[in-house]
Amino acid sequence: MTKTKLLLNCSVHVAAAALCLGAMINDTAAGSFTRGCAARDLQILMLIEERENTNAVSAERLSDALLTLMNARMTCHDGHEVDALTMYDSIVGSLTPSMNRRVLTQP
Repeated sequence: MTKTKLLLNCSVHVAAAALCLGAMINDTAAGSFTRGCAARDLQILMLIEERENTNAVSAERLSDALLTLMNARMTCHDGHEVDALTMYDSIVGSLTPSMNRRVLTQP
């Protein structure tokens, strides 16, 4: 495994742990994570994993996508679903060729 892939895998684990810890700490003041956000989050996470496994995009772009994913999760959790869905769509735009974007961004 290359250093870049190892670093990306470690950052994914750290990001997931931070998200879970943040959710536990803020549980009393937490908003809600809507079904729309949850479904889109799962689609985007699967897209990121697929792009990582096929080496279709650079590690830097994958890292940026993961950061945007976390921001979208927090935005949705704060009750701004439309803004979060726009962020999810921007991830698709950064990881897919333009001819495939239309299919992946449709609800």
